[in-house]
Amino acid sequence: MPNPSPGYSITVRVTAPVGAGTTSTLAGAVASVKGAMTALDVVESHPDHMVIDVTCDASDVEHAEQIASAIADVPGVVVGKVSDRTFLLHLGGKLEVVPKVPLKHRDDLSRAYTPGVARVCTAIAENPEDVRRLTIKRNTVAVVTDGSAVLGLGNIGAAASIPVMEGKAALFKQFADVDAWPVCLDTQDTDAIVEIVRALAPVYGGINLEDISAPRCFEIEARLRGMLDIPVFHDDQHGTAIVVLAALTNALRVVEKSLDTVKIVVSGVGAAGHAIIRLLVAQGATNIVACGRNGILSPDDTSDSFRSWIANNTNPDARSGSLRDALVGADVFIGVSAPDILTGDDIETMGPDSIVFALANPVPEVDPVAAGRHAAVVATGRSDFPNQINNVLAFPGVFRGLLDAHAVEITDDMLIAAARAISDSVSPSELNPTYIVPSVFDAAVAPAVAAAVRGAADVGREDDV
Repeated sequence: MPNPSPGYSITVRVTAPVGAGTTSTLAGAVASVKGAMTALDVVESHPDHMVIDVTCDASDVEHAEQIASAIADVPGVVVGKVSDRTFLLHLGGKLEVVPKVPLKHRDDLSRAYTPGVARVCTAIAENPEDVRRLTIKRNTVAVVTDGSAVLGLGNIGAAASIPVMEGKAALFKQFADVDAWPVCLDTQDTDAIVEIVRALAPVYGGINLEDISAPRCFEIEARLRGMLDIPVFHDDQHGTAIVVLAALTNALRVVEKSLDTVKIVVSGVGAAGHAIIRLLVAQGATNIVACGRNGILSPDDTSDSFRSWIANNTNPDARSGSLRDALVGADVFIGVSAPDILTGDDIETMGPDSIVFALANPVPEVDPVAAGRHAAVVATGRSDFPNQINNVLAFPGVFRGLLDAHAVEITDDMLIAAARAISDSVSPSELNPTYIVPSVFDAAVAPAVAAAVRGAADVGREDDV
């Protein structure tokens, strides 16, 4: 059974008899089925009974039901409502719109709305560049999805994707004070998506493409970049690549190896895998072997232009075979593919002081504990293991920097600068095999990333002069 997680947290309201051992008995009931009690609050107290909220983490929905049953089995205890705390958090959504200016009297209205607003509209019509200075475009990002590749859930559609996009928008605000809004499109037609985003772009200072299936995501991104004067960022690609490069930079420091000499195996050649490989190559990696469902990619793989690029820029020794074959003697494994496709025995075949990034979520490509018996550094995408490689380390700061720089595009130099800022956020005294990336709650990370992106944008402008 997986470890209990806050993602399956429940609160069980019970009526229990008064007694010195009541709370310990309830805690024991939770522990008996391996639940993790996080709070026990007395809501009401009466001469002969108490009303108590028992809050605990479970491993999944079935485990939550087992916990509630175990509590109900305690003599004298009556279970009332069992609340799923994750669903409670989402009631009514996670976002709201709040005015930034006071609207208390006629004077405020006459300037914020009619008639005063007409002067601002006219100014923008006469000088379109003023739209960044005088509207929400200055600080607003569209989080665009078609719901075709949501987290580990797959093609669940636009409506079902809204909670994820709301969460993304909340992270933008929390970590970088960027105002982001979910734009969940009820179409998976590439031409339609491109046209819709093009048409709504005037409101936004940047476009964050999210959870769109490959290879359609590549075409959508490329076409929008070609037609818009605002940056278009595909987080599944570029955000993942930034954090992987940052983590790998520090992992290589731990094992005292160099990016230009290590052998890297990447499992997964979709959006994330493609972007990771491109950024590693841009940063100087020379020996990458990419593996898809059928094993090592070769130059013969021409199913689409993106896989062809991967095949033509990896596998310098022209190897063939399976993922397991590719792992033999490798220094680094990066998985952005599927759960439980490797074992600890496979990791044992890698070279000495190996590095394993098993990033499939929620179940990694290889059990982290098993991998840790053989690898020097292990990272996952999960929060309940050390070295969580999480895109929230990248995208808020990246967009903060892009918006502040009034950038019109995103370059590899900006992505590399962002990765460097993240890796450098871990000081030499902090760096060790279980701490290669900073915490997502490290308040210094997003400003550092933003400053790095702004700097790269300024250098790019100087080069254009």
